[in-house]
Amino acid sequence: MSIVVTGATGHLGRHVVEQLLEKVPAEQITAVVRDAEKAAGFAERGVRIAVADYNAPASFDGLFSAGDKVLLISGNEFDKGRVQQHKVVIDAAGAAGVALLAYTSAPGTLTAALADDHRGTEQLLLDSGVPYALLRNGWYHENYTENLAPVLEHDAVVAAAGEGKLSSASRADYAAAAVAVLTGEGHENKTYELGGDTPWSFAEYAAELSRQTGREITYQPVPPEALVSLLTGAGLPEPFAQILAGVDVSIEKGELVVSTGDLSRLIGRPTTPLAEAVAAALKG
Repeated sequence: MSIVVTGATGHLGRHVVEQLLEKVPAEQITAVVRDAEKAAGFAERGVRIAVADYNAPASFDGLFSAGDKVLLISGNEFDKGRVQQHKVVIDAAGAAGVALLAYTSAPGTLTAALADDHRGTEQLLLDSGVPYALLRNGWYHENYTENLAPVLEHDAVVAAAGEGKLSSASRADYAAAAVAVLTGEGHENKTYELGGDTPWSFAEYAAELSRQTGREITYQPVPPEALVSLLTGAGLPEPFAQILAGVDVSIEKGELVVSTGDLSRLIGRPTTPLAEAVAAALKG
């Protein structure tokens, strides 16, 4: 039996593999990657490396074994038909008879276009008959703290979220939840709504940045169309800019406030505060 992590060299996948290495022997972990060189550090520590690509179904032939526990980390190629990409993994897992397939989805309350691929994948997984765990991850702190340069350049947080709040947590927190499910028992056919313990607004985020930098950083709410113009002007492709603006609209509606407490319960501790993520980003 192996614990198999797809997208293992991505932002979330790296956290998952690192935390698995603290809990299980390296030889029980398989890291699925597109580029073996990027996983060289894991290989040196004894992790099995499998090269496969969501866009190449044959690359998953024979990759899984009966009894494996698999983490399917959702793809980030929004223009490549993510549901079909995910189906490749689900079909291979079903053919092998894996014990569990955990999928990193999006909150059930989210209606933004970003959620469509997740709902489609969830339906495929439910229809497949494979034992599943839906990890409906909320937003990551790092979605904001890893891109502080424009905020600090203009002393402004710009978003189309009005006064809406969101329950974000760190990537390490969501990774810890995945590890708890992959290494624990009794998670078959369960759905977890995951988010940070304390919802925050963009005005509060700007205030926290001001506190930690000693500068006056303001929140500037804008209409969604204006945000799309700003993002495309900064070089983002328009379809992706539209997705981000759609998420902000969902935030304004309260769709990214997650109040279940599932994340802190799974990881056995409080989730990482936003202030801590801000501090880490400013140091880095």
